[in-house]
Amino acid sequence: MLKAIHSNYLNPTKQSRRLSVLMSIRNEPSASQHKIAKFSNLSSSMVNNYIKCLKEEGVITVSGETNRTLSYHLTKHGQNELRESLLAYSCEIVQLYSAVKCEITQILNGFYREGIRTLVLFGVAETAEVVFAAIKNSPLVVIGVVDSDPTKQGNSFNGLIVQEPQKMEEINPDAVVITSFGKQDEIHECIRQLVGDKIMVKKLSEV
Repeated sequence: MLKAIHSNYLNPTKQSRRLSVLMSIRNEPSASQHKIAKFSNLSSSMVNNYIKCLKEEGVITVSGETNRTLSYHLTKHGQNELRESLLAYSCEIVQLYSAVKCEITQILNGFYREGIRTLVLFGVAETAEVVFAAIKNSPLVVIGVVDSDPTKQGNSFNGLIVQEPQKMEEINPDAVVITSFGKQDEIHECIRQLVGDKIMVKKLSEV
């Protein structure tokens, strides 16, 4: 189920809040306003105000006599608005993704200028996907992927099998890149305990 992203850096706008409410109604028409508020990361009073406006504008209809039986449904106008808003929202996300990928490519090109040619990626979370995509725009080559989570080991990641961190020395890259933006110091220490100073360890935040 698609859910609008709530960010520490991107302030929610009236349009994004409205989109969240519409998505919640589309996904579960019988959801209570409290549940819509939880999905949308809004207060119940704000959701109530949005629903009143949406009803007045002919975007939704409301049926039911009591709070327990109330349900909300998108009108044809509402369905069109949701579709157009989702497309606009998706375009902005793609633009942000492209900008982040460009920034990471610049960091990776800096690694190349340092003499690094082959990499092992540590971590296969969402950020690793962006890093891997950025590497395609650089002269660097990923020769291995590792993750400390046993449930991820053995799975395929962009054509490479995710291995346990103990395999890093055997793979023997020029550098290990920590793809996660969280717990970087902890991960760095873990890598150092496994490979010592034999392999360079790089953080994407080291710029």
